[in-house]
Amino acid sequence: MKKNITCIDSYEAQKLASLIYIKDDNEIFISGILEIIENEIIISLKDKSAHSILFKDRLQAESFADFIQSVIDNVNKITETKVFEDIVEITKE
Repeated sequence: MKKNITCIDSYEAQKLASLIYIKDDNEIFISGILEIIENEIIISLKDKSAHSILFKDRLQAESFADFIQSVIDNVNKITETKVFEDIVEITKE
């Protein structure tokens, strides 16, 4: 299953892609979603740090949260992320 998520700019897209996925062991680095504030999501990582990602709008933020929740819950796995300008294409199985 693929999902395209649009961030506010290419910097945020690169940041999101780098925070999502650890290529070496196919594990997700995100441990949870702390808060959604308009077009911003605060995520917690497995290293206990928290990071903010800015999306194009609230709909994109909520769409990402819905898509990634099954991965956080260990139901699905991320298999690939690609960045095209301000869009992150996320593939999960």
